[in-house]
Amino acid sequence: MAATSAAPGVPLGCDSEVGTLRTVLLHRPGPELQRLTPRNNDRLLFDGVPWVARAQDEHDAFAAQLRRRDIEVLYLTDLLTETLQQDDARRAAITDVLGAHPERADMPIGSARGTDLGDPLRAYLAAMLADADPAELTVLLTAGVRNDEVRSGLATGSLVTTMLAPETFLIDPLPNLLFTRDSSVWLPDRVAITSLAMPARRRESQLTELIYRFHPRFAATSRTHGHHLEHVEGGDVLLLAPGVVAVGVGERTTPAGAERLARLLFADGLAHTVLAVPVAQQRATMHLDTVCTMVDTDKVVMYPNVADTLQAYAVTPREPGAGGAALELAIAPAEPFLIAAAKAMQIDTLHRIDTGLDPVSAEREQWDDGNNTLALAPRLAVAYERNDGTNARLEEAGIEVVRIAGSELGSGRGGPRCMSCPVRREPLPG
Repeated sequence: MAATSAAPGVPLGCDSEVGTLRTVLLHRPGPELQRLTPRNNDRLLFDGVPWVARAQDEHDAFAAQLRRRDIEVLYLTDLLTETLQQDDARRAAITDVLGAHPERADMPIGSARGTDLGDPLRAYLAAMLADADPAELTVLLTAGVRNDEVRSGLATGSLVTTMLAPETFLIDPLPNLLFTRDSSVWLPDRVAITSLAMPARRRESQLTELIYRFHPRFAATSRTHGHHLEHVEGGDVLLLAPGVVAVGVGERTTPAGAERLARLLFADGLAHTVLAVPVAQQRATMHLDTVCTMVDTDKVVMYPNVADTLQAYAVTPREPGAGGAALELAIAPAEPFLIAAAKAMQIDTLHRIDTGLDPVSAEREQWDDGNNTLALAPRLAVAYERNDGTNARLEEAGIEVVRIAGSELGSGRGGPRCMSCPVRREPLPG
């Protein structure tokens, strides 16, 4: 499926969660999901082993709903293949995947851990990757490489390949590429490359950064943050309104990551307020967008079991100190999230639409990503069809719901918002 090409010079970027969506980055499930087994799915952050053909059908239906509304759909692997036609990009990709990663030394054998591969094996893998054509290299980088796929080709013996089981991955697959939201965040005039916290996902943002750095489509795009900096994930970043950004801090995004992003946003004039929102550090609430997403300029769908306890620290910039001193931050005492958000957005009320119909259905539907909606425009959102109670509440509040199937797509704990990275939205009226 080829990436669609837009007219050159069309400005990219987003200033909100709900401006009319024009371009979005997706990843169609592929061979990387076929590498999941009951032995590795937990480590690779999936709750089960998905039926890949059905996941592809569900994803194709999702993309078709977007195209039906004149939204340009870009596919990550198509962009990556086009990027890897450039020699500099190929070299950077191979260096990233085979480089030493000392911070991962506590990971079990079976992951690509740089120096743990040994020089002969690393050299063989480097030659194999270098000889691959761009499409094949894309598959190797995203679906991974197993021990039995290389050891018969080694010219010299390798203790690594001899002692590891045939099915052990020397380069891990990246099944979470499905969730394109996390590895980058588009701002009004640039893209922020995020830094993913979980070892199973760290290479995703390296590949995303490679695309934004080398692909001609993004030649004029400025980049900020980066995969090497403090952890920030796109699922924790909500563009509540022009100039107002909420950042969840919990299992995936660290306080240092939120502070770094806030300083960058303030320094570049992209925000006047950042709301730092503590989120419980557990699987069910891994990101802020698992408990709250926007469906209109003044409406959010929110998990009611946390709605009364969710807090926010409003962070604003002070004037820089004399002599070029670092920007100082003003950090307000914590307030209820909805109150702090409404103040920053300069609206009377940020209205809350509850997940589910009662506490039990709310818990079930939050687990099934009932909160994780993708706004296509004000009062128009994509949601999983299975969350009947949440969808009914949305429609009662005047939100048109585009229902999609997600029985297999949801096995990695992500909904329509997680599976989409908006690249271009129309600005909200001033």
